Amino acid sequence: MSLVLVALFAFALVIGAPVAVALGLASVVAIVAFDLPVHVLAQRAVNALDSTPLLAVPLFILAASLLNAMGVTTHIFDLVRLLVGRIRGAVAQVSILVSLIFSGVSGAALADIGALGKIQIDQMVAQGYRKQFGAGVTIAAATIGPIFPPSIPLIIYASVTNVSAVQLLVAGIVPALLITAFLMAQVAVMARLYDLPRDTMSPSLAAVARKTLVSLPALLAPILLIGGLLSGYFGPTEVAGVTVAYSLVIGFFVYRTLTFKAVWEALRETAEATAGVLFIVSTAAVFAWVLTLDRVPALAGEYLLGISSNPLVLLLLVNLLLLVVGMFLESIAAILIIAPIVAPALHAAGVDPLQLGIVFVLNLMIGLLTPPVGMSLYMVSIVAKMPVHSVVRGVLPFFIPLLLSLLVVSTVPAVSTWLPELLSR
Repeated sequence: MSLVLVALFAFALVIGAPVAVALGLASVVAIVAFDLPVHVLAQRAVNALDSTPLLAVPLFILAASLLNAMGVTTHIFDLVRLLVGRIRGAVAQVSILVSLIFSGVSGAALADIGALGKIQIDQMVAQGYRKQFGAGVTIAAATIGPIFPPSIPLIIYASVTNVSAVQLLVAGIVPALLITAFLMAQVAVMARLYDLPRDTMSPSLAAVARKTLVSLPALLAPILLIGGLLSGYFGPTEVAGVTVAYSLVIGFFVYRTLTFKAVWEALRETAEATAGVLFIVSTAAVFAWVLTLDRVPALAGEYLLGISSNPLVLLLLVNLLLLVVGMFLESIAAILIIAPIVAPALHAAGVDPLQLGIVFVLNLMIGLLTPPVGMSLYMVSIVAKMPVHSVVRGVLPFFIPLLLSLLVVSTVPAVSTWLPELLSR
């Protein structure tokens, strides 16, 4: 039964069906063909959406849309440029830091690229950088978003594997900072090797003070979010709601650049994005149910534990699996299909659930940079009006810091577990 299900799913993808449709169609055919109860389709699909952590998904998407509609990203970019100064490769370094800041409200790689991509690439080209280098920096920096809280993939992973969403989001803070540091080190090396330009903006104390004053309300949004999670006063859903409310307040009463038309457009974008995510969640739940009936998770667990009982060996095997899967399958669908299969076995072998969640999502975010299905490549191609093959060439050097980050997170559990354990004492 499982072979038929997977074959139907693969066939649907090959002929160009959307991932959610492919999952749902394969599940329906398998359920009917093997005389399984049809009413389970609706029951499983609805139950998958009946999850409190998932309520945070549309709220985080809305918060990012509202902040983007205010036009504050340009202010933040200029402020970080002033703070970094006129070092070689400065604007590329600024792009990475701004991605880290913006990831504190967006929660998704594609949202970062959509909000910041054109600004980042245009600024680098204006300073004399090659366009494909700018595209590479932009894509690589966007991987920080789904690791640093609020992370939509981490929230979905937590809901699928019954891990604490708050702890998993907190667990992503140190790995995200690690990725940022490695990316900045890569840019520093490339700045020396390729004589990258220095920034033309001359920093002064007065300019920094003015730009800080303008940017401060927007900068407080990620601080509010992270502070709410770390304090324990808010869960992911509550902090998402507070962030949306804060964005509306500063948009209407502080910056005064937010209009009712812009809010309506943000709501429309949020509805479209949320519908796409939750459609995948519901159809993947039915798909996973059919696999569970056929004992696929149990058999996969027995197989993995039969290969080795060493947690590190199993984690490296899962890394290889996910790097390949990420090349072909959309990240949320991959989480929903694969996480329930491999997570129980790795937990049984002694892999920390928080570490596994970070490793899982980081692998799939690297997959967004890899053809043939790497959505970040196509997103930047559209934003920068570049052919995809040029974007791929630009991002190739940045696989080094990303894979190095993955290796550190996989081999050193404390990178993911230290902060949650510290806060839970």
